[in-house]
Amino acid sequence: MITQAAPPTPPAAVVPVRPPGKRRRRRPDLFRTLSRVLIMLIVIVQVYPLAWLFLTSLRTEQDFATGDPFALPSSLTWENYARAFETGDLGRNILNSFIVTMGANILIVLLGMMAAYAIQVLGFRLSKLVRGLFLIGIIVPVQIALVPLFIDYSAVNLLDTYLSMIIPLAGFSLPMAIYLFCSFYEYIPKETYEAASLDGAGPYRIFGLITMPLSLNTVVTVVLVNSIFIWNDFIFANTFVLSEDLKTIPLGLQNYIGAMGKVDWTATFAAVCVTITPLLLVFLVLNKAMIQGLESGATKG
Repeated sequence: MITQAAPPTPPAAVVPVRPPGKRRRRRPDLFRTLSRVLIMLIVIVQVYPLAWLFLTSLRTEQDFATGDPFALPSSLTWENYARAFETGDLGRNILNSFIVTMGANILIVLLGMMAAYAIQVLGFRLSKLVRGLFLIGIIVPVQIALVPLFIDYSAVNLLDTYLSMIIPLAGFSLPMAIYLFCSFYEYIPKETYEAASLDGAGPYRIFGLITMPLSLNTVVTVVLVNSIFIWNDFIFANTFVLSEDLKTIPLGLQNYIGAMGKVDWTATFAAVCVTITPLLLVFLVLNKAMIQGLESGATKG
């Protein structure tokens, strides 16, 4: 009897041993590289106007008038800032803008939080319809309210007051604030409110002790987003302000236009640098809170 021999087993594959200290080089990530290049371009586009504005505010009048306005200054001077405060009442303009911005933001935050709390948390019949009506206000142009508001303010003696600017600025900013607060309240666990109700807390106590502290990042977002619009507002201030004492920054910059339309450009740029500095500092300090507030309505948890 002849037995068939088993086939020989193939030799085991030899795994090459990589010497220590040498790692496999990763291929460059094309997407990451393009993303970084795009971010750098966006940063350059955003930073260049600010850098140019600051450098121009330090140029002499003769250098700016006779040289290339986009070239580097041949000499630097701080006299433009002194002339900016002498030519116009810049300090009072900044104070007026600060009062209007703070007053409008207080109304926006309080009314927006309460409206969103009633619509999203408490709930009532036709609450979604009410929310939709508020959101329609986002697309309403501010120009259509100028004449009716002017007539009403004249009837109740509100022209040439801080309230004549604060009320419409808060009203037109309220729809976006309600939308942001509703988006945030939608993802607060209902169990939190139920536990507070079982402990005997009413709607006002729940709003003050639970909803308001949790809304801190959203409040920062609402304030920062609306402060840009309010700080730079020109149309309401130009329509309802009649005296020099209540002029805000956009109106105060008109003081740098001299006879025959001649503009003191270097002093104007210095004044603009002074007026945008508070907003830049606030954004640099609170940018993380603003980003978290915008993300809180988009991510659940």
